[in-house]
Amino acid sequence: MALQAAVDHRIFHFTFEARTSRGPMPSRTSWFIKLWDEKDPERQGIGECAPLPGLSVDYRETMAEVLRHYAHAFIRQGDISSVDSVYSIIPGNLPSVRFAFEMAVRDWQQGGRRIIFDNAFIHGQRIPINGLIWMGEPDHMMRQADEKIARGFRTIKLKVGSLRFDDECAVLQYIRERYRHLPIELRLDANGALADDEAMDKLNVLKQFAIHSIEQPLKPGAAALEKLCRISPVPVALDEELIGVSSLQEKKELLERIKPHYIILKPSLHGGLQGCEEWISLAGKNSIGWWMTSALESNIGLNAICQFTAQYPVTLPQGLGTGQLYHNNFESPLTVSEGFVHYAPGAGWNLDDLFRH
Repeated sequence: MALQAAVDHRIFHFTFEARTSRGPMPSRTSWFIKLWDEKDPERQGIGECAPLPGLSVDYRETMAEVLRHYAHAFIRQGDISSVDSVYSIIPGNLPSVRFAFEMAVRDWQQGGRRIIFDNAFIHGQRIPINGLIWMGEPDHMMRQADEKIARGFRTIKLKVGSLRFDDECAVLQYIRERYRHLPIELRLDANGALADDEAMDKLNVLKQFAIHSIEQPLKPGAAALEKLCRISPVPVALDEELIGVSSLQEKKELLERIKPHYIILKPSLHGGLQGCEEWISLAGKNSIGWWMTSALESNIGLNAICQFTAQYPVTLPQGLGTGQLYHNNFESPLTVSEGFVHYAPGAGWNLDDLFRH
């Protein structure tokens, strides 16, 4: 095999002003790796590396150089017939890099058709997803909720933590009163925005809105988190808490110590596909629920996460509706309708702008 590789990047622009408790996000950069055998250049495996600045443990200003370094390691090895090569070459403390190469190798193995796992999802199975409400003024959040519910979403996830608490409660009250006739599930994502000494008081207020769960209420590593998971009237889900926890033993110890109700998994943050497999296995052994979500990847990464998710029995709505966030996302078969994401039969990919220079 005469293995070849190329690296490219794209800056994606949001269709709106994206805000979290960590601040505004005007744009999002992803890097891409392409692997192919020069004897069969049409068969190309493509993967996306999308670390988040200020959050991902492996974010670097020099991500392109990092990807080229590991691409050269693959070229020297000269074999991508097994995904095990990813784990022997790329260390576990580079989760978004691992995810990119897992994606590219699996894609190449399946013929370079953006098929990462040949399962029911690419043959028509729908995956239920939540509708994401971004931070903004209360009226704007209410309009987002109206739009998502009108489009058929019955699980709504709200980013909280940057507004006055009373304003956020007003948004929740609006949804509950306006849609009292519908079985709307409300999830909250605090991104660690609650102070340790006020979290319980706020959670006691939030319980009146029948909240399904609150994601990462306290900052990662907060000493109060373990107790909060035991006594919170709102089930607690962990996300950022899992970042940087790479060994199987560390994962086991964290889940057994904190005992969250749920964990939220993003391959780019939580160890790639293999890392998420480990988290899912341990969650099952500890009676902890889980769901997958994207780390705001483009449709290339989102496609891989959807297909990976479909490897498991899906019992909860997933966070996989992010493909419509950008003006300049890649055209793909991923389609969102009536609160589900599915792979549209007959639709194709348009990646013509990648690897053109």
